[in-house]
Amino acid sequence: MSEEFYIAGKNAVMEALKADENIDKLYVANGIGGHFIEEILALARDKGIPVQRVNKKKLDDICPGKHQGIVAKAPPYKYKSVEDILKEARDKGEEPFVIVLDSIQDPQNLGSVLRTADACGVHGVIIPKNRAVGITPAVVKASAGAIEYVPVAKVTNIARTLNELKQAGLWIIGADMNGPVDYCDADLKGPIGLVVGSEGMGMRRLVKESCDVLVKIPMVGSINSLNASVAAAILMYEVFRQRKH
Repeated sequence: MSEEFYIAGKNAVMEALKADENIDKLYVANGIGGHFIEEILALARDKGIPVQRVNKKKLDDICPGKHQGIVAKAPPYKYKSVEDILKEARDKGEEPFVIVLDSIQDPQNLGSVLRTADACGVHGVIIPKNRAVGITPAVVKASAGAIEYVPVAKVTNIARTLNELKQAGLWIIGADMNGPVDYCDADLKGPIGLVVGSEGMGMRRLVKESCDVLVKIPMVGSINSLNASVAAAILMYEVFRQRKH
């Protein structure tokens, strides 16, 4: 990853500041203002973070896309370990709820998964080191600040990690469109590792074989698969619902 790492967008920058992320500098577009921007600037001043007013083109060059006129320069993202994620659950006195993503390549999908994970009380997300998107500025922005609250671990071998999670007492649930069990009929209480495959190919064979149960999301339309982040969201909310009852 490049040494220069940028967080773009009002919500993402505000959450990074509130979470006490190390931010080197804020770049703010000339002429932009409003109550929310003033709150961000006040928080930056309180933390001693320099603010530089720049023209919009500079922000476009730094972060192409919808930066909303504000960008924070920060150190590269520091990944957690799988043990850090399990400790997160222990520290909260909760049974672990972990999301494992197999080869997700779209930054928007990963960002969306992180956003839903935060809403559903997920203790952490595990991604592979190879053939998958990592934590990039695009992912940070798509997460709308959730990256500051949901730990992410990057591992070399997903199948091996699933076996380690089993040894830690987690029940591994894989999302598969041909799974034998409807997701709403599955018992998703207790310590859970929820596995979601890539946008086009689903889970790889060894990853699928490492799951305890494969669940499907029933569909009646002409398209036979869901966007990875949508499938993940449906399943996460089902885990959340079952845990509440």
